[in-house]
Amino acid sequence: MTPQTNPAISPLEMTIFTATLMSMVAISIDALLPALGFISSDLLVSDPNRTQLVISALFLGMALGQLICGPYSDALGRKPVLYAGLLMYLAGTLLCYFAGDLNTLLAGRFIQGLGVAGPYISAVSLVRDQYKGRDMAKIMSLVMMIFMLVPAIAPTLGQGLLLISDWRGVFIFYIAYALIITLWIFLRLPETLPKDHRIKLTVPGFLSGFKAVITHKITMSLTICMGLLFGCFISYLNSSQQIFQEQFAVGKMFSVYFGVLALVMGVSSMVNSQLVQRLGMQFLSQSAFMAIVLASVIFLIIQLLMDINLWIFLTYIACVFFSFGLIFGNVNAMAMEPMGDNAGIASAVIGSVSSIMSIIIGTTIGQLYDGTVMPITLGFVFIGTIATGILIYVGKINKQTEQV
Repeated sequence: MTPQTNPAISPLEMTIFTATLMSMVAISIDALLPALGFISSDLLVSDPNRTQLVISALFLGMALGQLICGPYSDALGRKPVLYAGLLMYLAGTLLCYFAGDLNTLLAGRFIQGLGVAGPYISAVSLVRDQYKGRDMAKIMSLVMMIFMLVPAIAPTLGQGLLLISDWRGVFIFYIAYALIITLWIFLRLPETLPKDHRIKLTVPGFLSGFKAVITHKITMSLTICMGLLFGCFISYLNSSQQIFQEQFAVGKMFSVYFGVLALVMGVSSMVNSQLVQRLGMQFLSQSAFMAIVLASVIFLIIQLLMDINLWIFLTYIACVFFSFGLIFGNVNAMAMEPMGDNAGIASAVIGSVSSIMSIIIGTTIGQLYDGTVMPITLGFVFIGTIATGILIYVGKINKQTEQV
């Protein structure tokens, strides 16, 4: 690989460490999914759809937290932001553990989200500090491959914790996970952002970096694309427990089906890491979005013609998840590539804007859940079509740039 600077730790350890940091978001969601029904019952939530907000609250906190963590990451370095974020995450987790009503739980999840923004921002910036171009894309694809394996394990882990504890036991696991990452940072991670590459933490400095990001056509276009993609993904996450356990009545097998679908995305990310240097990020991402739209249109027609069963749904969503694996790492890498030393602020803006978009989209679709998967299908058709158009637009800009 061609490094941006001399990597202080091996590419393999960087990949695993970055994936572990990013997995804090996934594991903070997926290990809790099997417990949503118990939370709804224990906290006396009248509308089951309201319990979906436990997922959205974390994403909202993360979206806002990234705007804080990004600039501080560029000004102070990656490690101080990592430590501060982990401390905030632990505080939010403790509040969730002691919550006696849904509002308190949502507040704790919001604080968890604020905290997890630090590791998430730093994870992307750590890679950008040391790699660039398709090498960065390859690292990110491998990171996403590991990252996507977490949902395959986390729901089963959550289900296992529910066998020996109530839903609060999941938050004990979150505390242990955060403490292990803190120890890893302390023992192994060097600072990857040299002092001479840091920006001054001033309002003009922040605004300058912010402007550089939002005025870059390619970066902002891909940020919107990420928001649309994650919006689809969050709509599925929000509704998944109800779809599997209520609509299709799979019971405890929910974690198994959820995990298998996550493995599909992990395999796809591995395939992407092998193809991206030959075919390019743009081609793979655009083709994958087209596949999502096509699969969703076909599935929509099937729903109009007949009652669907579990296996028809699994076939459809597996096609969508395989396409997701060809998009996540590529679109993020393409958005980050032009940002250079503004990597922290770029991660903040990209993450915050795309997260806020995804929360609005995902929560709206999730709250429309009516005992069928029609709202999700229509969302994927509409949003996937828009995202495909954006990628075609980005491709045209890149071609014009190459010709100049």
